[in-house]
Amino acid sequence: MNTALRLQRKLKQELRQGTVEVIVVDPEPYMTYQPFLPEAAAGSISPRHVVVPLRRVLPQCKVVIGEVTAIDHGERRATITTLAAEETGNGAIEVAYDELVLAPGSVSRTLPVPGLADVGIGFKTVEEAIGLRNHVLEQLDIASSTRDPAVRDAALTFVFVGGGYAGVEALAELEDMARYAVRYYHNVKPEDMKWILVEATDRILPEVGPDMGRYAVRELRGRNIDVRLETRLESCEKRVAVLSDGSRFPTRTLVWTAGVKPHPVLAASGLPLTGHGRLKCTAALQVDGVEHAWSAGDAAAVPDLTAEPPAKPDEPRPLCAPNAQHAVRQSKVLAENIAAAVRGGPIVDYAHKYVGSVASLGLHKGVAHVYGRKLRGYPAWFMHRVYHLGRVPTFNRKARVLAEWTLAGLFKREIVSLGSLENPRAEFELAAGTGRHNEAS
Repeated sequence: MNTALRLQRKLKQELRQGTVEVIVVDPEPYMTYQPFLPEAAAGSISPRHVVVPLRRVLPQCKVVIGEVTAIDHGERRATITTLAAEETGNGAIEVAYDELVLAPGSVSRTLPVPGLADVGIGFKTVEEAIGLRNHVLEQLDIASSTRDPAVRDAALTFVFVGGGYAGVEALAELEDMARYAVRYYHNVKPEDMKWILVEATDRILPEVGPDMGRYAVRELRGRNIDVRLETRLESCEKRVAVLSDGSRFPTRTLVWTAGVKPHPVLAASGLPLTGHGRLKCTAALQVDGVEHAWSAGDAAAVPDLTAEPPAKPDEPRPLCAPNAQHAVRQSKVLAENIAAAVRGGPIVDYAHKYVGSVASLGLHKGVAHVYGRKLRGYPAWFMHRVYHLGRVPTFNRKARVLAEWTLAGLFKREIVSLGSLENPRAEFELAAGTGRHNEAS
């Protein structure tokens, strides 16, 4: 989206004259700003303000809602399955192109853990974030209304697997929200809940450095959150999470945030890939050895020109980390290079020195390691909000998010579960099948 947005400005004259066309293909009609997903799950931000509608911000581009299933770069054609194709059964459509930009990002990386596919909950889309919020609040309702101690214990046990940004921020924000919500339940107390973070390595939040990672562990444990380092999830069959240290936790909530992997469309592109499945790219964001093909973000393995060169000349350079900090900046260079390629100008290399990271640990709590400086608590949380407010695309979204944060500081949290949104026809189907009507209930 950011690349198309910049191309829309750079090639304004060509787009008006009709000599250039920018086609954006995506399965969803919006771009999700993923750093705000934890706050959306906690109810601090409205879900619709976490996403940016493509058609509104890209009026000069042709937006196609569909999924690319195959790419024939030799013929410069992409095969796209759209919603209309699925409905009519006419098959996929083919789109010809001159320049190809592959930036599908990444998807959740799952492991063959018994039971994971049946009970696991992801945390990569806005739908998953809102579904998890509704689910957590529903577990409080179940615990409050049951007399079965086993059901109550399982409902109040929340297991998160993965100690990166997604897992830690999601757990911290939801624990904050649930601890606030239980004040409205007459028979549920904060100490009744079990929040468990499972991490296979010896630390969490590696991006903020070892010192801030250790502080984050102390902060979470100080809130009665059970942080299990150097521990793996062995099984989660029959709603029982079994860990590698022998612990067993009956639970109705298992959130999987243990890493990501490149999008499957890359394997169908026929373009050169690294051993980890990412596109081999040059520092100019071109696919290595392939003309008229470009990439950026999580899908691209781009050499980091600011890193220390390898000790041996035959060793490859370190790669840019697959994170938003690089992806957003790469999109600008990518758009400039494509515009230069269209107009016959020179292309430039991408170079950005990693400045650090910030992470939220719930309301008014956070950690940061930026430009060599370490921050914790309220200053880090404030920096987290300021940074991401500046990075979320469009002034419209910035203003709306800021307004919601301001109102959240003046009023109490919303603790309403709207789980029925996941099956909106259930009430009508019940009425149509049984003759039950709301006015009679």
